[in-house]
Amino acid sequence: MSVAPIYNRILLKLSGEALKSNKDLDIDPDVVQKIAEEIRSIRDMGVQIGIVIGGGNIFRGISAHARGMDRVAADHMGMLATTINSLALQDFLEKSGMPTRVMSAIRLESMAEPFIRRRAMRHLEKGRIVIFAAGTGNPYFTTDTAAALRATEISADIILKGTKVDGVYNVDPMENANAVKYEEVTFEEVLQKRIRVMDATAFTMCLENNIPIIVFKLLESGNLKRIISGEKIGTVVKGDAL
Repeated sequence: MSVAPIYNRILLKLSGEALKSNKDLDIDPDVVQKIAEEIRSIRDMGVQIGIVIGGGNIFRGISAHARGMDRVAADHMGMLATTINSLALQDFLEKSGMPTRVMSAIRLESMAEPFIRRRAMRHLEKGRIVIFAAGTGNPYFTTDTAAALRATEISADIILKGTKVDGVYNVDPMENANAVKYEEVTFEEVLQKRIRVMDATAFTMCLENNIPIIVFKLLESGNLKRIISGEKIGTVVKGDAL
């Protein structure tokens, strides 16, 4: 018996590191294929899918800036890194039979469509997966902020943030064995307890537009489908009214 999805349209946020492996490959085909299979499992349920992916596996602008590079130039290079990842993911999605469009916040007409909100909405309504590349198109903004912005623009029901850990903790679980996981937390609690979910700009945008966030472990097989089916996976961040 098939289960109806509890979300109609989602924004999936992936880190660039999600495409990386332990084999010194910045983009590991086996990992990208696994991500594509997870995405297919929810597309087959009829869910409309927008994706924002970071570029940290290739180039991280803020890190380069810390090493003395001009911040604007470094962030522009970071935008190109997100585009490389977007094109890689598009390739694997389409090879798996999923029509996909890459829409860029900067002009790259030979590789990607320009981001036009109405066109993006139309793609989603037609069942195409839309990958939003190049962040917001502006320096000083992270891909977390790009995810929050695009989720707002396309009227996504929720942001699903795929990470290496299985939710939000009070401290880094990779460094502290006594870290405590939050099953559910409100926006207000995140602010009061200074819990790290997204950067401040992105989080504020989700708060103001009442867009819930689920932080979950991306590469645990079946997690995406479980979330879409209504299972409690990862950590839910939401407003009091939801």
